[in-house]
Amino acid sequence: MGGMKLISDLSAFLYPAYMSFKAIDSADPVDDMQWLTYWVVFAAFSILENVASFLISWIPMYYMFKIGFFLWLYHPKFMAAGLVYKNFVKPFVLPYLELFEASKPQKKED
Repeated sequence: MGGMKLISDLSAFLYPAYMSFKAIDSADPVDDMQWLTYWVVFAAFSILENVASFLISWIPMYYMFKIGFFLWLYHPKFMAAGLVYKNFVKPFVLPYLELFEASKPQKKED
């Protein structure tokens, strides 16, 4: 597990972090949206991976699949993070965000 986990984590982090730094300094809001979406999907995947960590050792070549998945998410030809966000993350998380927003105490205006 050790070396392949490190390689898969680095492949999911280094290039996207570099491109995120570049996006911060660019005037184009499209790349900001792409990389922000990527990091939301990355976070959701990381949480899911930690919860299911007991299963990972049973999946052959898991870390190779993980590298391929993250390359697909951020590769300029595919930019699939938006697709994964729209079809999987948003439908699952949005109801909880709406519930959270509704339960927040409202500010009093003087």
